[in-house]
Amino acid sequence: MAVIVALGAFLMTLAGGWTAQRVNDRRHLVLGLAGGLMLGVVGLDLLPESLQAAGHPVFGVPLALLLFVAGFLTAHVGERLLAVRHAAHGAENGRVPQVGLTAAAAMVLHSLADGVALGAAFQVGGGMGLAVALAVVTHDFADGFNTYTLTRVYGNARRRAQLMLLADAAAPVVGAASTLLFTLPEEPLGAYLGFFGGALLYLAAAEILPEAHHEHPALSTLLCTVGGVAGIWLVVGLAE
Repeated sequence: MAVIVALGAFLMTLAGGWTAQRVNDRRHLVLGLAGGLMLGVVGLDLLPESLQAAGHPVFGVPLALLLFVAGFLTAHVGERLLAVRHAAHGAENGRVPQVGLTAAAAMVLHSLADGVALGAAFQVGGGMGLAVALAVVTHDFADGFNTYTLTRVYGNARRRAQLMLLADAAAPVVGAASTLLFTLPEEPLGAYLGFFGGALLYLAAAEILPEAHHEHPALSTLLCTVGGVAGIWLVVGLAE
């Protein structure tokens, strides 16, 4: 059953990427929406899940929050190091394609974890499985949208972005199928979600949203960002 539901996530991810490809003439709106979706996924989905799964304190601070900060700093340091390296080699516009590929790869890993969580939820029981299925299938539209956008915004070719989108779409199916062989403990999964959430927040706040408002500081862009957050809130609420 989990694998069948994961096929729905596959289609939703492709739908999100297809939508991102079809609105190139409204790039600022795409980036504004992507930033809102990423912010919503981090604050309303990833962080609460990670705190629940890996919330025990380490020197007075929940492990999930420590890894959240570590993820943010890792993304920042990695992006800065790559930017300096490419500036020394004359990279255009300061864009570093490897940053986009790394971010998209992290989205693929996140989708893989979604599939594992989906399979584990169905192992617990049908009710839990259906709740997780709703969350995974609906928010994978945002994952596909963000994977394609993150890859392209850093200067990668369209074909490369499409390949990353396909990998992101296939990841939940692979993750769900893997649970037929083993079950991932809850705490490592929560730790990963915390770290990934921090990295994703950095990309949204430091890269995607500033780029969205750089040439088009319009109210419509801001509304797209708010709408993205609200959309994730709706998805999370329906899944409860």
